[in-house]
This record gives sequence, C-alpha cells and structure tokens, in this order.
Amino acid sequence: MDLVTLALPQEPAGGIAGWAADLVDTMGGPGAGLAIALENLFPPLPSEVILPLTGFAAGQGVISLTSALFWTTLGSVVGAAVLYWIGVLFGRERMHAIWAKLPLVKGSDLERTEQWFAKHGTKAVLLGRMVPIFRSLISIPAGVERMPLPVFLSLTALGSLVWNSVLVMAGYWLGDQWDAVGTYVGFLSKAVLVLVLFAVAVYVVMRVRSRRRPQPQSRHRHTS
Repeated sequence: MDLVTLALPQEPAGGIAGWAADLVDTMGGPGAGLAIALENLFPPLPSEVILPLTGFAAGQGVISLTSALFWTTLGSVVGAAVLYWIGVLFGRERMHAIWAKLPLVKGSDLERTEQWFAKHGTKAVLLGRMVPIFRSLISIPAGVERMPLPVFLSLTALGSLVWNSVLVMAGYWLGDQWDAVGTYVGFLSKAVLVLVLFAVAVYVVMRVRSRRRPQPQSRHRHTS
C-alpha cells in the first residue's frame, strides 16, 4: 500500500487513460482503487484501460504489483457495494410497481427472473464480475433480491480479484504496449453488448407477436 508519487514514464496525455494515470501518479495504489470504484459506478469508464495502465505503472515501479492488485480489488468491492445498496433501497415493491407499468412485459416475467436469481444468483455475481458491462449491473439485482451481504461481498471480491489480476498482469507484462489489452477487451465488450441488444430485440418481437395473435375463445358445451 504505497503512496509514492512518481512520474509515470510514457504517461498518456489525455482522456480516461490520462485521468487514471494522474490518479496513480498522485495517490499511488489508492488512486487506482478510486478509479476502479468509479468505473463500477459509471460503466462507461473502461476497466480495460484503467487496469492495464495500473499494471504498467507497477512494472515501471510507480506502485508495487501487490498494491495494484489490492487497491483495484478493494475499489471494485466498494463500487459494487454502493450499487448493491442502491438495489436494496430501490426494493422489490418499487421494482414490481415500475415493472407493472412497462409495456410488453408481465408480472410473471419478473417473478421468473427473481426465481432464476434465487437459484443462480451466486454464480451470476461471481461470473458477472468477469463479464464486461455486467460487472457493474449485476450488483443492483443482488441488492433488490437482498442477497446476504457477506456472501455478495465475498463473491464480488473473488470475481474482481480474478478479473483485475488478468488485466493488471497483462499491462505489467506488456509494458509500454499495455493499451493493446483495451483493444481486445473492447471487442469482447462490444460483442456482449450486441448479444444483449439482440436478445432484447428478439424478446420484444416475440412479445409483440404474442399480443397480436388472437386468443382462442373458450368453447362452452351446451347440454340439453
């Protein structure tokens, strides 16, 4: 846990990478943790840029590798915990009230989703931490469904440690080519987003068709 301020060699000049580099330069490991906590709260901030850059900083001696992994994982857990409590405060009743006002959905759809989360929620939280985009989003339903907080934090820490380690170590080993990591992970993020949008589009089309399809009228038998 170092708070050493050193100039990061070949530091990015601007953008998100420059902002993250400034945090690491100024605050050391805690700066990297702060950047990742904010990334959890605002998914457009890309972890595939922040984490490899942190690994590069560790390779240059600005911070230690242990510090990089510790603080980025702590930042992930803090950010996820904030979203979890947003889900808790939002609550199931409010979720059901909003869901009832949405077009093309039924209350039974939400109930099935809740049943699925009750059965597979631990795997969703653990593995979701390693999937771009869903890394942040999965924390909210965990809060809505009141997953036990110690379980949620443990799964989040474990999943985040795996994801963060892969990207931090990639930046550490690639050195000044650390930004190549963001290119490949960016492709994965876009692929996941396309699949999600496709699934939503298919769901909407099927729901619209089912509503337009005439419902069979029940036939009553008349007995004499």
